[in-house]
Amino acid sequence: MELHTLKTVTVDPRERGALLGTRFGAQVRRVAQLYLDHFAVLGVPAERVRELAERSHAALRAWAPGLAEESDACADAADIERWQVAAVGARTEILATCPPAGAGECSTAVFAPVGAVPETVQTWDWHDLLVPEALLHELSPRAGRTVKLFTEFGAAGKIGVNSAGLGVHFNILFHASDGASGTGGGVPVHAIARRILDAADTLDEALAVASSAQVSASTSLTVVTRGGGAASLELSPAGLAVVPADAQGWLLHTNHFLDAGLGAGDVCPADSSTAERHAHLRTVRAAMPGLAPAERAKALCGDAGADAVVCMRPDAAKAPHEQWGTLLTIGLDVGRCAIDYLAGTPDETAKRGLARF
Repeated sequence: MELHTLKTVTVDPRERGALLGTRFGAQVRRVAQLYLDHFAVLGVPAERVRELAERSHAALRAWAPGLAEESDACADAADIERWQVAAVGARTEILATCPPAGAGECSTAVFAPVGAVPETVQTWDWHDLLVPEALLHELSPRAGRTVKLFTEFGAAGKIGVNSAGLGVHFNILFHASDGASGTGGGVPVHAIARRILDAADTLDEALAVASSAQVSASTSLTVVTRGGGAASLELSPAGLAVVPADAQGWLLHTNHFLDAGLGAGDVCPADSSTAERHAHLRTVRAAMPGLAPAERAKALCGDAGADAVVCMRPDAAKAPHEQWGTLLTIGLDVGRCAIDYLAGTPDETAKRGLARF
């Protein structure tokens, strides 16, 4: 995965979107086509993809008009139909209407004792054929506010940090209510992550943002703040649950619900490694506090090193759309509004280190 960087200073969402679409029009068009092809392979008819994308975009416009305007302006500048960019932004909502599938999808470890700056690290696991290129974007949602985030071209946000000292990690979840009984079309969960970064200074404010959105797909947004403390906001069409850090300040998340109530409706794929990865995080966490970001990422692997379950590599024996890999290792420095990252697996940080954005 090739990572691009962009800094925009405008506070106008349409101008920001136009800058994105002008600078990265080729990438926006390419990623949109890759996702449309992916949906077709999964058996979602093109007209159904457009219907779901337009429903989610309408929900986004009602909930956060500026983010919808940013998406539309990006599409216009990139010379692509607006619904196609919206389909990337709502890719989780479209996938939520398909049978859950996949062996991986992100592992997050946060150490956030109250009164201390959190120490975080996450792997982002996905299909490399869908994300040949991605974006690190520094933006200003309003005067005096800075947001730095990692995302896919066409998606409003994903993982990031803001200048108020708040950060967001992102893990997909699977619930029986996903797809809203086949209708779909809720507010895109990627846009919820973005709006939290744009607007929230505290855990309570992040919860208020998340609870105001009607979703049709499930996701965990792990929110950390500069003063310590962390909570995973587990979103699903069946409701929202708050999972706080434990007494020591640890919060570990993979791809199953931690809340018992929502967990009763968990439909994580049978071939998922979520339980194994969560157990691995519990095993290695004691070695991570106090380490520099690259060393923390290395410690995430534990004694298994490159063979750790959190280092996913594509299985060439499977069809391309069934191949999973760890495309990104990322940590958030909420004290300095910075992202530490590597386009690769955490074991590779021993040789390659982490870059800072």
